[in-house]
Amino acid sequence: MEYINKLLVNRGVNENITKFLSFGILTLIVILTCFLVHFIIKKVIFKYMTRIVKRTKYEWDDLLLNSKLFDRVANFVPGIIIYNFAPAFPDITVLIERCASVYILIVLALMINELLDVVNNIYRTYPISRVRPITGFLQVVKIVTFSILGIILIANFMNESPLILLSGIGAFAAVFSFVFKDTILGFIAGIQLTTNDMLRIGDWIEMEKYGADGDVIDIALNTIKVQNFDKTIVTIPAYAFVSDSFKNWRGMKEYGGRRIKRSLYIDVNSIGFCTPEMIEKFKKIHYLEDYITQKENEIREYNKVNEVNTELLVNGRHMTNIGTFRAYIINYIKNHPGLQGDATQIVRQLPPGEYGLPLEIYAFTNTTDWATYENIQSDIFDHIISVAGEFGLRLFQNPSGYDVRKINIGGPN
Repeated sequence: MEYINKLLVNRGVNENITKFLSFGILTLIVILTCFLVHFIIKKVIFKYMTRIVKRTKYEWDDLLLNSKLFDRVANFVPGIIIYNFAPAFPDITVLIERCASVYILIVLALMINELLDVVNNIYRTYPISRVRPITGFLQVVKIVTFSILGIILIANFMNESPLILLSGIGAFAAVFSFVFKDTILGFIAGIQLTTNDMLRIGDWIEMEKYGADGDVIDIALNTIKVQNFDKTIVTIPAYAFVSDSFKNWRGMKEYGGRRIKRSLYIDVNSIGFCTPEMIEKFKKIHYLEDYITQKENEIREYNKVNEVNTELLVNGRHMTNIGTFRAYIINYIKNHPGLQGDATQIVRQLPPGEYGLPLEIYAFTNTTDWATYENIQSDIFDHIISVAGEFGLRLFQNPSGYDVRKINIGGPN
């Protein structure tokens, strides 16, 4: 400022106004310099970098370019310029330096925040990000960075050393742990979830306590976001995945098949021995030809060896309609194109109850797609329910209006 002041005096300007003029001229120079540097960064350097990035095949530089990082840099440099020009204003040097320092720290915090977001976005383009997300760790870095910059900012306002503020770290830690309780718990939970590979983005999970039944779409420091199949989004505290139980269907997807486990309820009053006519009929069924022949020979040999009197059905061994029906279902699901032939396939009887005799089908589809899985399962049970009558079996169901109308109530007309 003294140089400008002398220059104005040498030009014959009145000494009473040279101080104000020199102050205004220097302020204008600083402002124009800041605008010029900001313009060069955004319109020249940034434009040149855009051309270079468009020629590359990499995706990370596009993410870097599309972020606000360069805007933050363009805003950061003017703060440095103003801080360096502060000694040129002797009367308000301290004020300018403090204000410039506050501005620099705030913009620096925004720069670091934007840089960490870019790092996270670049990392998420790699497949490993679904297994090892780093969102939570980056949020911890943000918190630590903002805390440090906040201490420096407060110390700058108080014109004290940041070390003086840190001397009260005990009380600060107590307040910090209270305010950021969920953050600390979430950070610890995030480490456990990641280290033990308990949760990944894209996993289908069920957590009944929180009404979650869908895909994990975000793993953050404090919360896990789950998009349910009805497109609603549930936000769950990260530490809940360590303190509570949840079901992860990832194993099913990795296996490549989804389990079918459903029962038919057979009316026990329809279960009985097969008549010769029924056996002859069953021999004509494609999936029972070999079974009937083998079973007849097996039973005949058993009864012969044990000298069984077959005049009474209670003696020896005989084929039943429920056993033959079970054998038919086994052969049917073994030959079904929608099921995995090398996976476990069982048709078993469960303990009979008030709804009849449960006949449970246990198998795995060759797809994990929900719609396809439901179609395969429905196709199997459509067929089995339809053919049950061919074996002389009735499926159990509670009486409905149609059943009641079929009852013939005796009495005078």
